[in-house]
Amino acid sequence: MKVLITGANGLVGRNLKDRCPEGVQLLTPSSKTLNLLDFSTTQKYILDNQPDLVIHAAGVVGGIQANIANPIKFLAENNQIGHNLITSCYQGNIKKFINLGSSCIYPKDAKNPLTEDKILKGELEPTNEGYALAKIYALRYCEYIKREDPSFNYKTIIPCNLYGKWDKFGEKNSHMIPAVIKKIDKAVENDEESVEIWGSGLARREFMYAGDLADSIWYCVANFDKMPDLMNVGLGFDYSINEYYQEIANIVGFKGSFTHDLSKPEGMKQKLVDVQRLEQLGWKPSFSLNEGIKETYKYYKSISND
Repeated sequence: MKVLITGANGLVGRNLKDRCPEGVQLLTPSSKTLNLLDFSTTQKYILDNQPDLVIHAAGVVGGIQANIANPIKFLAENNQIGHNLITSCYQGNIKKFINLGSSCIYPKDAKNPLTEDKILKGELEPTNEGYALAKIYALRYCEYIKREDPSFNYKTIIPCNLYGKWDKFGEKNSHMIPAVIKKIDKAVENDEESVEIWGSGLARREFMYAGDLADSIWYCVANFDKMPDLMNVGLGFDYSINEYYQEIANIVGFKGSFTHDLSKPEGMKQKLVDVQRLEQLGWKPSFSLNEGIKETYKYYKSISND
């Protein structure tokens, strides 16, 4: 089986490569080889390589700060990437496609846990609206293709928030957990007595270890025909921001206190996905929060010491 992974050098892509089962031939082009922002290049790559299945994990990603600072980039480039790839696969007669969405596509005021039928049933969270709109476009595009021709089995996975090995730890482009790992590790190094948390810290988030997401995707590949056309992938439970900070502090060895900057945005009050469809398919995550953060911190220290 020949599987194309877009975004193969990102967080999800690297974990997919690392946890790839035997018997799968991977196509993992870099953005230099496959520029998804260019339609003709994308179309040619698909026609030349003819993958049996495509896992679409590429995109412009980042945390709250990056989304607020670059809304045009998050909307336009993600929309273009999704359109070019899905169109090229459709025109190239690629029959199997797994599109990765995001839990930010759910309405900001939707009742938790978030079920798949809540999409487009309310206003989006403003801090990442552009990214969410691009993800909704790709999801609907896949649905429309299958509706018009059921032989094209185009499906979408909606992961909860992610963290893990091969994550980004930069100041402006990292998600919450890697950003907090770096912040608290620096606080320990500098003997700081307190660490600041944006907002009240009471907002709740569901973060899955990226290795678990990779395992769930490969499970879906192995059970592709049984997999729902639209399915959340997550833990089914969440923690407060304060609890994430404390767990990371325990692992890193920070003994100080926390302060809260209530002037900073903290996004949706809760974002917990419903995992009934995933459980019915027969898959559950294996990493606890403690295990996942330990692995992520170990990776962070390894790249920090290079």
